[in-house]
Order: sequence, then structure tokens, then C-alpha cells
Amino acid sequence: MFGTRDLPSDLEAIRETHASDAVVLDCATDFETIRPEQAEDLGLFVDELDPATHPAAWLPDDAPRLLERYAGTDFTVGMPGDGSVTWTRQTVPPAVLVKPRVEGSPESFVDFLIAEALVQVGTGEPEHFLGFFRDSYSDLADVVPLDPNATYQVAAALYDGWIGLHTRETFADWPAEHPRLGEAWHDAGTRIEGRLDDLPGEVARNETEFSDATELACAAIKHGLELPAPFAALDTSAYRSHGVEYAVTWAEKTFGEL
Repeated sequence: MFGTRDLPSDLEAIRETHASDAVVLDCATDFETIRPEQAEDLGLFVDELDPATHPAAWLPDDAPRLLERYAGTDFTVGMPGDGSVTWTRQTVPPAVLVKPRVEGSPESFVDFLIAEALVQVGTGEPEHFLGFFRDSYSDLADVVPLDPNATYQVAAALYDGWIGLHTRETFADWPAEHPRLGEAWHDAGTRIEGRLDDLPGEVARNETEFSDATELACAAIKHGLELPAPFAALDTSAYRSHGVEYAVTWAEKTFGEL
């Protein structure tokens, strides 16, 4: 299921700077969530497995089954919304996992995704939004009038945006320090930028779901792009500083105005 991935010199330098003990592994098959018996094969590449568990009280009654599983005792690696490259701190040392779906993408873009994961590992922040929101996830669910899966998507996006506020200064230095990866970061932002301007209009016309719009807007934060309202309020020092409390207040105010 897994194999060690060779890293080019610039990516190896980022690993050494941000997550020197992390292992980077190629995966043999695509996944959203790895089956527990396959996830245990990670033990061949790390010193130990340390499955995450969270109190059931953190979850609303209608939480998606997969989120309940993640919070429980099952060794759950990979969750919806993780993308083509994901990482986990449920192993010691942490592991960055590259899915086969990256095949066909430009090598520099794939390496940027790996570099981004390594930087995120190095922040020391939780690997999943549930570790960020903790018992406030139920508060978020109470003020988001969407179905459980869409609420999950909004929560994942809000956490991605918050992490982006902490990592984008690192990315912004790469054009000078690691030009190949810096260019990939810039190009990825350029592809998102053109989709932002009419995002509120698309939501108003029911052309884009609010959860999808939140995901796109929060993905733009790590690129330092200008966001339209109401998402611009997430690209602030207040959100970076106050995190969960700010996110829940933003959601309550935003949905109150829709």
C-alpha cells in the first residue's frame, strides 16, 4: 500500500526545515479514507501508530458517520476534503501521503502540495478540523443551516483558511528561496483568482453551493488573494488570533444575513 518517495533537493530542504522527522510515502491506491487494515501497514515505515480519539460529545447528533468513526477508536487515516496529498500525526513520526491521483499533474505542482503538507505538519496544529473546533464544532453546526455533509465541508474549509493564515508567509518566501516551488505556489493561486470575483453572485443565483464557495475562498487565503464579502472577513489578523470563536461568530453572522 505504501512506499517511500524520493524527494528532490528543494523539497528535502523544506522537510528538514519544517518537519525533519516526517516520512513522505507514495500510496498504491487512491483513497478518501484508508481501510483500517491497510492503514496499519504504515507501521512498517514509522516507529509507532498513535490513533486519534476525540470525545463523542464534541459531535452534533447528526454528524456524518465517517466523522464519528474518526472521533472514535478506529485507526482512521484520510478524511473527505483532504485532497491529493494528505498527512497524519497519528504516526510517530508524522507521515505525508501522496495519492496516485496526482499522476499526470506537473511535477512542480505535486511537489508544492507535498511541501505544503510538510509546512502544515511543522505548525504543530491538528491534522483535522475536529481537533481545531473541539467541543465548539456542535456550536458551528447549530449556526450553519446546512445538511451534515455541507456543514462538515464548511468546517473543513474554515480550518484550511485558518491554517493558511499561518503558512502563507512561508510560501511567499519561496520564490526567492525555492524558485521552482514558489512558482508552483503562485500558479496555483492564479488558477483560483479568476474564480473569486463572482463567487457571491454565484451563491445568490444558486449556481454554487455555499459550502463549495467557502472551500474555494478559504483555499485562496494561503495564496494571499483578495476575497469578496463575506469571505474577506476570514482573511484577517482577528481570525488568525481568535480562531474557533471567530469562525463560529463569522458563520452565525454570515448565515444570518443570507
